[in-house]
Amino acid sequence: MSNGRTLWEEGRHAGRLVVTVSVLTMLAVVALNLLFSGKITWFYDLAFVAVCVGAALAVRPRDFFVIGVYPPLLMFCTVAILALIDRRTVADEVDPLVQAVVSGLAHHAGALVAGYGLTLGILALRQVAVRNSGRIRAEAGSSAPRRRPSSHAIS
Repeated sequence: MSNGRTLWEEGRHAGRLVVTVSVLTMLAVVALNLLFSGKITWFYDLAFVAVCVGAALAVRPRDFFVIGVYPPLLMFCTVAILALIDRRTVADEVDPLVQAVVSGLAHHAGALVAGYGLTLGILALRQVAVRNSGRIRAEAGSSAPRRRPSSHAIS
């Protein structure tokens, strides 16, 4: 049996690095999406979900919280910035700022739910894998089966 790490144990990058790479990736996606269609579309949604999954797999266990709260913040900031710059990219041109942000979030709610759900699910699976990896490796290292101490002694 190999002692190689599983997919769930692989992520070892700092949360700050993962967030930075994710933000830069989403900026590129938004730029490409705006270049070709003038607003954010399903292409943005697919990329958002992929970036969320990638971030959850890449981050080290110590920074799970950072990535656990990251998807809604990423979506909100993206929509809010686009609404500030050009409301037509996320809503109707005549919408006030708050309505444009809410409308943009509503239009991309499916991607937000999918990305956030997958992120939290992956982080939960990784947490279980990290907790169990030490126990499994310790048990694999000893050839004798481990016995639990009895609650009552035999005299």
